[in-house]
Formats: sequence, structure tokens, C-alpha cells
Amino acid sequence: MIVRFSVLLIIFTGCLKLTAQQELADYVNTLQGTNSKHELTRGNTYPTTALPFGMNTWTPQTGNNGDGWKYQYFKETIRGFQQAHQCSSWSNDYAVFSLMPVTQTLKLNENDRQSGFSHDNETAKPHYYQVSLENGVNTEMAPTERGVHMRFSYPKSQKAFLVLDGYTGFSSINIDEKNKRITGYLHNGRGMDRFEHFKNYFVIQFDKPFKTFGTWDNITGEKKGQAIAAEGKGKGAYLQFKDGAKVQAKIASSYISLKQAEVTLKTELGKAKNLEATGAKAKKIWNTHLNKIRVEGGSEADFKTFYSCFFRASLFSRKFYEINEAGEPYYFSPYDGKVHEGYMYTDTGFWDTFRAQFPLNALLYPEMHGRYVAALLDAYEQCGWLPSWSFPSEAGSMIGNHAISLLADAWAKGIHTFDPEKALKAYYHEATEKGPWGPANGRHGHKEYYTLGYVPYPKYGEATAKTLEYAYDDFCAYNLAKMTGNAFYENVFGRQMYNYKNVWDDSVGFMRGRKANGSWVEDFDPYEWGGPFTEGNAWHYVWSVFQDPKGLIDLMGGEQQFNTKMDSVFSVPNTVHVGTYGGKIHEMTEMQLADMGQYAHGNQPIQHMIYLYNYSGQPWKTQSRARQVMSKLYNYTENGYPGDEDQGQTSSWYVLSAMGFYSVCPGTDEYVLGSPVFEKTTITLENGNEFVISAKNNSDKNVFINTANLNSEIFTKNYLTYSQIINGGSFDLEMTNTPNKTRGLKETDKPFSLTEN
Repeated sequence: MIVRFSVLLIIFTGCLKLTAQQELADYVNTLQGTNSKHELTRGNTYPTTALPFGMNTWTPQTGNNGDGWKYQYFKETIRGFQQAHQCSSWSNDYAVFSLMPVTQTLKLNENDRQSGFSHDNETAKPHYYQVSLENGVNTEMAPTERGVHMRFSYPKSQKAFLVLDGYTGFSSINIDEKNKRITGYLHNGRGMDRFEHFKNYFVIQFDKPFKTFGTWDNITGEKKGQAIAAEGKGKGAYLQFKDGAKVQAKIASSYISLKQAEVTLKTELGKAKNLEATGAKAKKIWNTHLNKIRVEGGSEADFKTFYSCFFRASLFSRKFYEINEAGEPYYFSPYDGKVHEGYMYTDTGFWDTFRAQFPLNALLYPEMHGRYVAALLDAYEQCGWLPSWSFPSEAGSMIGNHAISLLADAWAKGIHTFDPEKALKAYYHEATEKGPWGPANGRHGHKEYYTLGYVPYPKYGEATAKTLEYAYDDFCAYNLAKMTGNAFYENVFGRQMYNYKNVWDDSVGFMRGRKANGSWVEDFDPYEWGGPFTEGNAWHYVWSVFQDPKGLIDLMGGEQQFNTKMDSVFSVPNTVHVGTYGGKIHEMTEMQLADMGQYAHGNQPIQHMIYLYNYSGQPWKTQSRARQVMSKLYNYTENGYPGDEDQGQTSSWYVLSAMGFYSVCPGTDEYVLGSPVFEKTTITLENGNEFVISAKNNSDKNVFINTANLNSEIFTKNYLTYSQIINGGSFDLEMTNTPNKTRGLKETDKPFSLTEN
């Protein structure tokens, strides 16, 4: 891969040094994590071409229509270039359509029209995607927030066709030959099922006249030449241009109306003379965005991994609002099917993203984050429930009620854009009812959780994991109530935030499934996946006490036993017993391939665990383990992740950890220390301040913090606060290859726990 620079790149002692505003988008590889399949994921990503948090993304399509495996690196053909919104292959996509250039003979069906390609002829950057297909067409894309600029360069003297595929659901097509335009709408994917009138309106403006045109049906294959309109399931269009043409297409879409799509086309793409102009504008936006965190002193591979992860962390949640002719935000609500003024964001699952992706957003983009958390309460008003997994409406997937984590975390960090009493009432409703849309829409087992102090198994699947996450969520509600002086809710949730203790079995030294009669589920096996746990086993969930590590330490018999238990995670065999899954799921395979014992970083439950040494008197182990995980399990290639990337969460873990800290307990204002990858990291905050982390003598061997100074004063704590970071300043570390076993050991140096030291 050739990396281009517009400013001086100084190379010395094997490290990279950045100066001034950098072309950081050139470091990003959007193919990171795309070599994934059902049995083993290396990220479960696709080569997203988009702007930060943009409403739409764009990608080449190697998979069949409707297949969640949208783009797989090992595939050898492309069958279309899609507008996409997919969070994960497991959730599939919605509001999709595609365009595919075809030469010589018109081929409509996706299997017939597909063309071979090579990664040697592919460029995959945030602001620009390009591929030369074996059919001779060079296809290029450059994004806007709600649109894209495409160009199809057909081989000389060959017939030039373009196929629009209406994908898997209902579609409407209108061809305007005079104005060189196609308009229409789509309704496809599980995310649009809730409302029949939920449509993705689109407008495609071409710069070349049509030689011939028509509509077609991707179910029957029927073609209607010179037809200007079609409506129904799977309807599409085809165009023919002059032989050997070079055709540009400007595309915009809207969930509100065709008129709004036309407004967006004009405002986002109207002034662009060519694709180069759109790409240059997109690159400038990405460079400004990525320069919010400027790292120096690492290897080129480190740089590419960092900025590829930072890119991926900057895609979710997506803006779901649009800008009208007066420049004001409004949106079609996926929660009540009506149009509202203001801001809305969608396409994320909080079970994954509450842990790191939103704490990173709160740090870098507090204005956007403030709008986001305020919109959570708008969503509550519109559908009667706080979101747990929005795609784009409430799906209720996974477990827990983690919207309260985002709300409490924002408040703890001074982002006060919502009514806290309203938030607490909404959460109280969430915690005392069960909604219709999945396990995390309301609470499974809420009555038993309240009366017994835990969710019983096997009456409820994944019951122990749910107990642990409910207790954490209750802490978040308690803390929000405490911070805002709401004694009623402080008392209600203060009684439940210690419920994690009710599923701890001292006789086995793990959290465990517990029956409704109080007895433990028989035949305990810490290596067995599923059952009372979610996508993991007892080794993974024993650490899920984000709000009270000290209380967990006490349950285990003190710091020595706690540290021994954590050490053993990495030393026990990477044994997998498939349990209630009945067969290997990809997370099991990924843990075994990582070869780090029972440490399963490819999934969320254990990702915070290595930071818990900061609570138990051995912070140097956090430092070495964090660096080990980053160097062993992440890279910038198609195999770049140790499992599903999950809407920015796994990338955000890396971005935060590479800066030298992590958000163990969102809902507080603390970021717990690890070990920075780079010699220098400059974070430019939204308020204009800079927080500069300098790590003297840092290297792949010097991973331990010997001394630390915050703003020139000795700093012994094992955490930084949000205000310390956003107020700006200098955090100076001296790194060494041997652990300093005297630093950070005082009780006052340890991060927050409900149980006081």
C-alpha cells in the first residue's frame, strides 16, 4: 500500500513523527476486519465509505442480496455498489439499493452481472473507494453525510450499461430521461418493518444522457424496455449510455420525502463539479476529524492500526436527522413513524457500545453526545421505551437496559442536555416492565429480580448475565439520582445495585446460575458457554461488576486471591464446552485462536477485565496486559480484529487503550489507566483545549509506568477524570521495562468502587 503525504514525514529511529495538520485519512484501511465469515470473524466489517457518523454509508457488495455478509475479503467478484446501514452481519441491513456497471451485454440478475476483481486494483479509504473490475469498468465513490458521488468509467468502444437493483423488498422507480435522473423509494430490511410508510426516498442525478433505459424485476427477471416507472417487490431500472462513456452519478436519499432528498442532493452535492471535488471535501472532513487525536512515536503499523480503528469508532451511532431548506434539523422517527423537529441517532446496540464507544464520544464530541442522550428521551416518548438496540427502531436485542448508562455517564461528565427526572422515570419503567420487542426491551425476569434479588435460571435464559448487567444499570440510575438530588430513585435503585452478590457462589469461586428456589444449578462447569450466560462462560462474567470491583475483591477473599484469579484467566487452558449452544459459535473459535487462556477479547463481557488490576494493588499488570492485547489481537489488515467489531466498540477499546486509559465504569467520570502505545498523544478537545500525553522512553518493551506527572505535579492515581482531560494540560509518563511495584498502591489511588476501601 502506498501512503501519500501532503506535509513532511520525518522518520527517525524507526518511529513516525507527525507535524502540523496531517493527511491522517491516508493511514486508514477500510478493509480492516473484512476477512470474516460465519464461522470466524475478523471484525465482521465492510469497506465503509462515509463521513463521520453519516446517515448513509457506501460499500461494494460481494454477497447476495439480503445476505448479511455484505463484503468478504476472500470473495473474488462484486455484484453491486450499495447504500448501506448495516451494524452487523447478524442483524443484516435495511433501506438498501445498489448500482452495478455492466459492459457489452445487458445482464440484470445479480449472479449474471457480477464481475471479478482483485484487491491489487482496489483503493479503500474513508473518503474514497475505487476498484477496477474485470469487466473493464473503473468504479469510484466519494461520500457525503446523506449521499455519494459515483463515477463509472467504461472501457472504450464497449457498450455501457448500469443496473439499479431494488434489493429484497418493495421499491418504486421513476426514470426521467429528459433530466437524466432516476427517483424512487425503497422499503426493505427488518429495520423498516414497523411502519409500512417508512421509506427510503432517493434521487440519482446523472451527467450523461441515456441511450436506452427500462425497468426490471429482480424476482421474475422480467425486463420492460423504455418503461419509465415500476412499483412492487424487487423493482429496479437499467440504463444504457454512449459506448465507452465516463458517467458521474450524484445520489442523495431521505427518510422524510423525495423533496427532502432533492434538497439534500442540492446542499450536499450541488456545488461539486466532479468526484474529485467531493472526495477532497470528504478527505478534509476526515483529516480534521482524525486530527482530534494525533499520535507520534510509534511504528507505521501502529499508526495504521490506530487510525483505522479511530475511523471505525467514528461511524456509529449514525445521524438519522436531515437538514431542511431553512438549515434546521428534523427527522422521520423510526419509533412512532412521524416527522419531528430536532436530532435523532440510530444504528447501535448499547450492550456493546456503552462500554467504550460512547465514553469515547463523550470525550471527543460532547455537543453531539449531548444531542444523542437527549434524543434517547425523545425515543422514549415516541415508542414508550428507552432504546437498547436501535436498528433503526427499537429491536430489544441482547441483554440489559444500558440507555441509563449513557444518560448517567453524560451527566457525570457535565453533559446536562436532558431532564434527569424524566430519564429516571423512563428507566424505572424500563426496569419494572417487559416490552414486546426482545430480551432487552424492558426486563426479562424483572419481578423475580426485584423480589429474589436475581434473575432465576433456567426460568429465564442468560439469567446470571442479566442479573449482573441489571445491577450495573441500577447503579447508573442510583448515581444519576444521587447526582441530581432525587432521593426517591436513589433509594429504589440503591437497594438493587449490589444484586451481583446474589449470584456469587463462594464454593466454586464464580458467578453461577441460580434457581428460583434459591439453590444453585447443578453440574457447574466454568468452561461451559451459554445457559445462564450470554455469549460466554463463568470465566468471562465473573468480572462483570463494573460498579464495585472492591466488592468483588472482597467476595473473592481479598486482593491476593483476586489477582491470582485474574492471572489464572490467562494461564488456564482455552478449553471450550459448547453448553446450551450445542455447537461452536464463532466467539468460541476466536477465543481459542487468541491463545490467551480464557481471555475472550473478541466479545464484550471481558474487555474491561485487564484494567481491574488497578483496583487490586497490581496496576503494572494492567499496563503489560493492555499492551499485549493491543499488539497481539489488533492490526490494520483484513484480519484486523479478534472478533466482531460491533458498531465501534472493539475499535473504541483500542483507541482509548492506545491513548493509555479505558472506561471501566461508564456512569462515573473516570478513565482507568493502562499503558499508551505512542510516545506522544495530543487530544484536541471540542472546547479548544489540548491534553497531551507524553510517554518518555516508550517502546514495545518499556510498557510499564515508572512515574507520572499531571500538569507538572506528581500523580499517583490509577485513573484520570473527565474534567482533568477536557480542561487540557500535560500528562507526562516515564516508561520502563520493569514494573514499578510501589506506584499507585494507596487506597486513594484506586478508581471508584461502591464498596469503600
